[in-house]
Parts: sequence; C-alpha cells; structure tokens
Amino acid sequence: MSEDIPISENSDSAMDLASGIGAFEAKNFSQAMRLLGPLAENGVAEAQYRLAIMHQRGLGVVRNELMAYRWMTAAAEQGVALAEHGLGCMYLDGDCVKQNARVAKTWLSKAADQGLEGSRMLLDMISNHSL
Repeated sequence: MSEDIPISENSDSAMDLASGIGAFEAKNFSQAMRLLGPLAENGVAEAQYRLAIMHQRGLGVVRNELMAYRWMTAAAEQGVALAEHGLGCMYLDGDCVKQNARVAKTWLSKAADQGLEGSRMLLDMISNHSL
C-alpha cells in the first residue's frame, strides 16, 4: 500500500481494515494483528488504535506497554476520539506511561470536544477531586 493513497481509495486496504476490525470485535486477535499490523505501520489510525488496545491488555500478544503507548499516541495524534480518551486514561492512571494529570486532562479534553461523554465525565471528576 502506498502511503500517498488514502485508505478509502485502496479497496484492498479498506477490506483489510474492515476485516481486521471485525476480527478484533470477534476476539480473533491473531487474525486482527495479521490484518491490522501492516495498516497501522502505514499510518491507518483506526488500526493503530486497535493495536494499542491489544498491546495494552495483552490480547493475542504479550502485554507491551511501550507498543501500547506508541500506537495509542499515533492514533490520538490523528484525532481518533477513542484513542484520545485512551491516552488520557493512560496518563491519568499511569498505565504504560508515567502518570501526569495535566497531560491526561489535555487528551481527555480533546476527546470530550469530539463528543465522548466518558471523557467529559472523567474531566468533571478530575476537576472536582483536584487530581
């Protein structure tokens, strides 16, 4: 896949993404990794987000905090709201990264701005408890 061609214009990549997401949701993580791994490497944010979850939770792979953080950050930087939320939670909890409430608030705010109610609720909790 050429990095210059958007995924919507490359039917094989779009099919792999759809199949990879389907495998992920069906908990067939080895298949998801096989399909989503190359897409994530080529910058497909939705694939990066799912690889982050797999590495963070040890789904189909050995838990790898560095890879979880790498993929979650890559997807969040591309504006995937769930990845922004996930990265915010990583910073809030100190999971896969050093705990940092200020950075957590930044990422959770980005996700909340995209309409994620869970992010908005966490921000309210952080503000009310001065975390």
